[in-house]
Amino acid sequence: MSIVIVGGNERMVCQYENICREYGCKAKVFAKENGSLKKKMGCPDLLILFTSTVSHKMVISASQEAKRNNVPVARVHTSSAAALHSVLSEHGLKR
Repeated sequence: MSIVIVGGNERMVCQYENICREYGCKAKVFAKENGSLKKKMGCPDLLILFTSTVSHKMVISASQEAKRNNVPVARVHTSSAAALHSVLSEHGLKR
């Protein structure tokens, strides 16, 4: 399963990737905006938006791309490791 995470803390990018690896997923993490998300996002199985630490512009572009590709979107207010664990387990993934 592939996951795209938009937002979060830059210093936790490796931790986000490791948590997703624990659940058997490959993750792309975009903590800050580096050009267009359209070209980089691809077509993941799940899009996770950490809404407290992301710009409105990134939320809009990621949401539009997800809608275009019929990708489910999980919006999470906090960008903690515990929040990521809970989102992944809510979507039926197990460690």
